Amino acid sequence: MDISKIITDLKRERERLQKAIDALEALESGKAERPRRGRPPKVQKNAFVATKRHMSSAARKSISAMMKKRWKARKAGDDNWGGPLKKSAREHRAD
Repeated sequence: MDISKIITDLKRERERLQKAIDALEALESGKAERPRRGRPPKVQKNAFVATKRHMSSAARKSISAMMKKRWKARKAGDDNWGGPLKKSAREHRAD
């Protein structure tokens, strides 16, 4: 029997028991941090609220015109409509 090993095991056990006792005492006194359960609290009135962005009618018309131009070019078979490239990546590297 190694007495020094037994002593170190007993000290470890004493530390573990002391931690358990401290936790129970904290629960009894109400100082323990318990995980919150249930529904989260309401947002404060002063909290930041993201506003929804709106597009102006001029911007909407501009985008509409650009898209119509793009669709027309794509339908006509134009290579410069902004879509995927015809050549594969390997062909581009070979050039």
